[in-house]
Amino acid sequence: MVARRRRKRSLPPPRHRALELLASRRDGCTEAIMIAHGFTVPQMVELVRTGLATAHTRRAIAGRRTIEIAYMKITEAGRQALAGGAKP
Repeated sequence: MVARRRRKRSLPPPRHRALELLASRRDGCTEAIMIAHGFTVPQMVELVRTGLATAHTRRAIAGRRTIEIAYMKITEAGRQALAGGAKP
């Protein structure tokens, strides 16, 4: 019987790119920046759902209006997945 080597599961390319982008910014990225880089809302939701990123909102004043800006930040699990050591 031939023993099979277990291959590490690598991250899908879009998820890998998203985590690289989040890891490159200390304070994370806004939803608008993620979309500008070609990521979809469902992809961002999946990163949060799997624990690879967190999402929160911040309030800002633009003119006379108060707006909410969504931010995403990589988690430690996301950093490990990016390094190839954890589940995707």
